[in-house]
Amino acid sequence: MAGLVLPIISSCARSPWFKATRDLTTAYGDHEGRLTPVIFERAIADEYRVLRTQAGIFDVPERPLEIRGRDAAAFLDFVFTRKVSTMAIDRGRYGLMCHDDGGIACDGVVFRLAEDWFWYVHADRDVFTWLNALKVGHDVEIRDPQAWAIQIQGPNSLDILDACVDGGAPEGFKYYHARQVTVGGQSVLISRTGWTGELGFEVYNMDPNVDGLALWSHLMAAGAPLGMEVLSTYAMNPRRIEAGILNYGTDMSWDTTPFDLGLDMFVDLEHDFFGRESLQAAPRAPRFSGFLTDATDVKWNAPVFVGAHPVGHVKAFEPSPTLGTGIGYVLFDSADAMAGKAFTVKDRMGTQHNLTLHALPFFDPDKKIPRGIEAMEYTG
Repeated sequence: MAGLVLPIISSCARSPWFKATRDLTTAYGDHEGRLTPVIFERAIADEYRVLRTQAGIFDVPERPLEIRGRDAAAFLDFVFTRKVSTMAIDRGRYGLMCHDDGGIACDGVVFRLAEDWFWYVHADRDVFTWLNALKVGHDVEIRDPQAWAIQIQGPNSLDILDACVDGGAPEGFKYYHARQVTVGGQSVLISRTGWTGELGFEVYNMDPNVDGLALWSHLMAAGAPLGMEVLSTYAMNPRRIEAGILNYGTDMSWDTTPFDLGLDMFVDLEHDFFGRESLQAAPRAPRFSGFLTDATDVKWNAPVFVGAHPVGHVKAFEPSPTLGTGIGYVLFDSADAMAGKAFTVKDRMGTQHNLTLHALPFFDPDKKIPRGIEAMEYTG
């Protein structure tokens, strides 16, 4: 079954390095029109171990958009829930955009590449239409640069960065910094970001005509001596939940506000942005939490109960090899419901299990691991 591409998704766009993972892949996913290698033949627990102790290279489907022009910074201030114009060049920032009713239209990372040149890396292809609808009155161009991302994540990743960048890693390249460099002679954007909560970086092709297999081979040649292995995107899921990283379309959506999810630190009501008026009037109390359970397999959207009464739904679940228990996210029907006692959830077989709320993230609240300040030994 290796290399299976289901007919329903065979028309999806494929990354420039698609062939590098084709023989490993047993299941693909359609991520907003981009094909992503979701599952390999090896066990997720084994891939997770590699991610936590060495490094993994991932073919990921996130989609950059380019916003460029005289009004680019002012336009993005209007679009995002906190200012972008205050960013320095070669920096990144987590960015939420809301619709007029205050719900989240998308999330992602915005990079400032020059005074009037930004990239927004996001998970929803409708953002292109959304931004074009909002740009009236602003001198900006919004285009798809046809860029794709590779993530390299894990404790050995910065040594791999130094080995793969022509001339070595940039000086002073810190968490959420970005830089245009060459890797194996090809122009790329690198950023100290990722979707795992581990030390890591991302690589984006700046040229749509990139030699994808050559770039991938160059990265593998740099990383293999340092223990880097090719990992499936599903192997990221347990680690991103441990790190409290949310996924647009499952954990957050058009119907949840930043306040619902406890993301108020990313909202600045002192500046004018689209959806601000609705957020000013919105409830501020969160209704979202992490949880622990001894269940080993819980279905997404499974109801969470107090007694016989459903009070919320599971938004994500994975067994955590590091914590040795099931973990996930729950979105409650109301903030008041979070004050309940004795929560339960049923696994896929219908067996009831206790569910205990836990603050996010599950560990490393100061992000010392991805910042490179502190390593966390993994013994699983």
